[in-house]
Amino acid sequence: MIKRALTIAGSAARGGAGIQADLKTFQEFDVFGTTAVTAIVARNPRTGQGIFPQSWEAIEAQLVTIEEDIGIDAMKTGMLFTKEIIVNVTKWIQQSDIQNIVVDPVMIGKMGSALLKDDAMEAMQKQLIPLATVITPNMPEASYLLGGMELGSVADLKEAARRLFTFGPKFVLVKGGRLEGPAVDVLYDGEQFYVLEAPRIDTLNTNGAGCSYSAAIAAGLAKGQTVPDAVIEAKKFITAGIRHSLTFKQGVGPTYHAAYGKYDETSCKVTIEQD
Repeated sequence: MIKRALTIAGSAARGGAGIQADLKTFQEFDVFGTTAVTAIVARNPRTGQGIFPQSWEAIEAQLVTIEEDIGIDAMKTGMLFTKEIIVNVTKWIQQSDIQNIVVDPVMIGKMGSALLKDDAMEAMQKQLIPLATVITPNMPEASYLLGGMELGSVADLKEAARRLFTFGPKFVLVKGGRLEGPAVDVLYDGEQFYVLEAPRIDTLNTNGAGCSYSAAIAAGLAKGQTVPDAVIEAKKFITAGIRHSLTFKQGVGPTYHAAYGKYDETSCKVTIEQD
């Protein structure tokens, strides 16, 4: 039977991020994707409003339907937005039997919108993250979670991973997309570091890269891969997607989800270092 992956995240009208990116990623990995929409994200120039949160009742109804009708081999969280949603999603996970949980601590979108309310941070840190198989913060998110720690080098990524590991997840992936030089990410399991290095692609079109990266990890876990193997393949997937990213009318363009299967030119150097 085909493996199944759930994303609990926001719906991004532009199609490049959120559940739209997650579903495209799941499809590329031959995993059946299901969704629980936490908010609708769509910039409205007439009102200035861009985020329309869903009620917990609506989110819970989606989760119950998915769990009872489809089943879940792995899941990821993306934009949860409010403390109420984080607390209730945490309770739901605790009552389920899901083993593979990817937490992408989404806070700020590529278009600059705040995707996590200030009062939700503590719930993210103390309730949801400890349940995670792997968390996938980028540099600003890692800094925010760690109270403003400055990150400017691979050594800083390793130290951030060490500190985030104390929050309770089984693995921490700190993404170094804002460093100079090659695109380096650091995966940490409490004992050793996996330093993942890929060529840096000179483009601004990276909308949805973080969502797609974490979705690819969830897809790998759903199919039975180990966390390191799932992360390495996800790194190759997102590198290809960024290399062949798309440009549309305006704004930051999205990654191209079909690129990994369409082009055979993706490399990822992995170095394993003992802590």
